[in-house]
Amino acid sequence: MTIKEAILKSLEDLQKTSTHNEIYKHIIYNKYYTFTKGKTPERTISSLLGTLSKNNDSRIKRIKGNGNYYLYYLSKYENDINFEENTIEPKITKKEQKNKQTYNERDLHKLLSSYLKNKNIYSKTILHEESKNSKDDHQKWIHPDMIGIEFLQLSSQVNKAFMKILNKADTFKITSYEIKKEINTDYELKKSYFQAVSNSSWANYGYLVALEISDNLKDEMERLNQSFGIGIIELKSNPYESKILFGARYKELDFKTIDKLCKVNEKYEKFIELTERILTIDERNYKSIEKELEDFCDKYFISDSEIEKYCKEKFIPYDNGEVYE
Repeated sequence: MTIKEAILKSLEDLQKTSTHNEIYKHIIYNKYYTFTKGKTPERTISSLLGTLSKNNDSRIKRIKGNGNYYLYYLSKYENDINFEENTIEPKITKKEQKNKQTYNERDLHKLLSSYLKNKNIYSKTILHEESKNSKDDHQKWIHPDMIGIEFLQLSSQVNKAFMKILNKADTFKITSYEIKKEINTDYELKKSYFQAVSNSSWANYGYLVALEISDNLKDEMERLNQSFGIGIIELKSNPYESKILFGARYKELDFKTIDKLCKVNEKYEKFIELTERILTIDERNYKSIEKELEDFCDKYFISDSEIEKYCKEKFIPYDNGEVYE
């Protein structure tokens, strides 16, 4: 039996998410393979598992565990694995726990707002806890994390005059964004995706955004996108390198839900109010309202050095994926 065969046999026996150390111990215990070379056979197993994943071997999948390591499993058992039960929390001391620092989900908002600003989209964070009846968990499923609006860019006076006789709804598009730190499992994907479906029911477009997305989920993301129309954005710590993995499908605005959100959240109402004023203001006052909207919206980065400094301060993995200490 080769090392690769021993790994596959062990994963077949275990039928759960397993670390490279667990797989190594299983191989030794069952005498599937005898290691005769090298002082660190565990690293040999880890290296081979990584190579299989990077080469997209369809038999093996991996997810990121709660620590800085990967968990491996056979793809054919994906629907039978309870990822929450099988994700192993690494044992860390109280001192390590105190020193361990990571970023918060909302630390990603400024990265997303910078990406959107580069695309001429005004964006605003909507905080659930600032809404009326914020303790009602059902309301979390109507609140987007962020909203964005893109106006039709017209330069000539002829086009601007012509626009006035068109349907105003054709001159702007509103998008809802649901933001997550990472999506590593099918369970996490579906939970986040359908939260995005619910939270964006009122908007022209809806997107699920995450900083880290497992490559193993691409097929399922495509299926969900084709079925429900919510797009997916892979956010990068350098926001200008972010990319739309799957585009969102256009739909008409749901004004009843918009009205409901306006009633419960003042910032959402203000955003909609400023949008309406921009669409109805005369040419002389347009710039002042546009500036008011920009001042109201989320801040964004001006330079790359600002981005790197921010990521370091917030402990967001930057560029090469290393976390600053």
